[in-house]
Amino acid sequence: MTRPTPRPERLRRLRRAELPVDTVELARYLIGKSVVRELEGARLTGRIVEAEAYPIGDPAAHHFRGPTPRNRSLFLEPGHAYVYLAYGTSYMLNVSSEEAGVGGGVLLRAIEPRDGIEPMMRHRRTRRVEDLTRGPGRLAEALAITPRLDGIDLCAAGPLWLATAAEPPRPIGPIGPSGGIARVGTSVRIGLTRAARRRLRFYERGNRFVSGPRLLRA
Repeated sequence: MTRPTPRPERLRRLRRAELPVDTVELARYLIGKSVVRELEGARLTGRIVEAEAYPIGDPAAHHFRGPTPRNRSLFLEPGHAYVYLAYGTSYMLNVSSEEAGVGGGVLLRAIEPRDGIEPMMRHRRTRRVEDLTRGPGRLAEALAITPRLDGIDLCAAGPLWLATAAEPPRPIGPIGPSGGIARVGTSVRIGLTRAARRRLRFYERGNRFVSGPRLLRA
């Protein structure tokens, strides 16, 4: 019996007014939301399951010493892409998070791939689904993120945008007025030397696409 082809998920683009104008709040808010990459002939989507906040005054952040031609996208109003090359090998996708003129950003560290898995596999040159988008470098490669996307509006129609959750994070505890308590964990950020102990990393507990050591995925 032939299995039916799954239909692409119907997603609604996030409005800027829905985004918290606070870096830490935005990082938590984005868990369970979706990122959408539009390519010629393909739409790639995934649920955001891991994000790190780089708030105002953070010495580990690219915006710490003020705006430069490289980091200017971090000083745009919330919901713009900041793309940079890390360690000379991998691009990283971030979301600006404070009022215009104030530096702040959220690094998207992992997504759960949903639509467009075949193109993601080609981009990553792997057939192992668990390795497609687990970690910020893999995420960017799977979605074909390049510096050409730096500064684009993620709340507008275009090649990359943010959307409502493909499915809400699984609840824990009693169901409340908002539909339940998201299984969102917090931890220190990964791979930093400055401000390394700040608990500014948010992730969906129990999701196999969350990156990092096992201790930071429970």
